[in-house]
Amino acid sequence: MHTHEPWDEVQQAQQYGQNLLRDAAIELRESEHEDFSVMAGWWNDPAWAVLQQRTIKPRPGTPLVEMFAQFSENKPSSGDAGFSIFERGSGTFIGHITLHGGQLPHRAAEMAVMIGPDFVGQGFGTRATALMSGYGFRELGLHRISLCVAAFNQRAIRAYEKAGYTQEGRQREVYFHNGVFHNQVQLSLLAGEYFAQRG
Repeated sequence: MHTHEPWDEVQQAQQYGQNLLRDAAIELRESEHEDFSVMAGWWNDPAWAVLQQRTIKPRPGTPLVEMFAQFSENKPSSGDAGFSIFERGSGTFIGHITLHGGQLPHRAAEMAVMIGPDFVGQGFGTRATALMSGYGFRELGLHRISLCVAAFNQRAIRAYEKAGYTQEGRQREVYFHNGVFHNQVQLSLLAGEYFAQRG
């Protein structure tokens, strides 16, 4: 279990805040309207939609922007959170990440990650998953975070496992693409595991 002591200096609090949503390569920030417009293009690209959605069905940009904005409202009373992912050096927008459903008493949230096509395979997904997990456990007081991914998306599964997640189950024949049913993998990370992994 998490055993850090309460802060006794303001610098400790500020250092925590300064590093809560960033690492050496990326930072999580509030989302803006222009981020959602870029995401709508990713969402509607069939080569990437097949990795994100049950059915490839491009949608008009305006409803998609509204959906993404709802994911990212970050109301103070809500246990949900959504942030845009930026590369620190260049300030380039590279993706979006959310936690949903982490309310009391269960404190069990689901994570969703979208990395732009030009930024896949560079470790950004693993970094964003690790950062958002830390935010969920350290700041939102979550007990569990889970995520689901198509079994054929081995690249994403590897990224989540590198961020500390464990495969806990397989849902059979959830996705239907190309006339064939495909399985879905569920992964999770518990607060105790997260803090144990980080000493």
